[in-house]
Amino acid sequence: MTSGNNYFDDMRIKPEVVDPPKVDDLMEISENVNEHAQHTPKPNLTVASSVRELLECPVCLSAMYPPIHQCSNGHTICSVCKPRVHNRCPTCRHELGNIRCLALEKVAASLELPCKYHTLGCSGIYPYYCKLKHESQCTFRPYNCPYAGSECTVVGDIPFLVNHLKDDHKVDMHNGSTFNHRYVKSNPHEVENATWMLTVFSCFGQYFCLHFEAFQLGMAPVYIAFLRFMGDDTEAKNYSYSLEVGANGRKMIWQGVPRSIRDGHRKVRDSYDGLVIQRNMALFFSGGDRKELKLRVTGRIWKEQ
Repeated sequence: MTSGNNYFDDMRIKPEVVDPPKVDDLMEISENVNEHAQHTPKPNLTVASSVRELLECPVCLSAMYPPIHQCSNGHTICSVCKPRVHNRCPTCRHELGNIRCLALEKVAASLELPCKYHTLGCSGIYPYYCKLKHESQCTFRPYNCPYAGSECTVVGDIPFLVNHLKDDHKVDMHNGSTFNHRYVKSNPHEVENATWMLTVFSCFGQYFCLHFEAFQLGMAPVYIAFLRFMGDDTEAKNYSYSLEVGANGRKMIWQGVPRSIRDGHRKVRDSYDGLVIQRNMALFFSGGDRKELKLRVTGRIWKEQ
């Protein structure tokens, strides 16, 4: 299910838990002559499957947006695929030229379609040329798997992803809003880019992902710990969390708002939105001869009032 990612050395180290062409054909006019006195008839545009097929590029099978190109025989193709077919119509092999199918573009502009996530709960109806933008931001769109360390292409809703993380990635699952973990590595100087096993917390009826990674900040080797919320950003802002590391009378504390898993873990990491600890400091906190990482990270999650 997952594939390797050269950027990360997926160490799978578990933290030690200390605790349309014919427009007329597309119009279906809903009217009842006998009931004309009761209501004013309004045109109702019904999108037939044949119209959707006409708006589908024959090469990439995606919906076409202006400029929509056509050959002299009227076969259409999207602007992205036109260069790929070397200016030859994929249907009749005639030269495409620079003819735009303005009629089809106008038909598309008259359409209103349901969001493609309507089966997941979105009830919106959107103009054809606005539908794509909406779908990229639709709150009902599936989430990407938040697992870090290797790329996973699985998508789904939150309950599905929780089970996927537990069953397929074997992540640590914990109940409660406080935690006390110790991250251990015997040869930290040999590790420049790595991720430890993800930990998922269940509290306040929600799920949170705790990440711990090693990476290069410029030329400096550092560790970062951060929390992500399994839900949308608007919900994530209802929660806060703190992380703390320390030893020998010293302490570092981070407090922030968990980022939504809509933001990839690398995006969060590269924005330094978490507790960032230089390697030398992490080894100092580990105690001993500073040759082995034994970093204790404690924290808690709370809901803002």
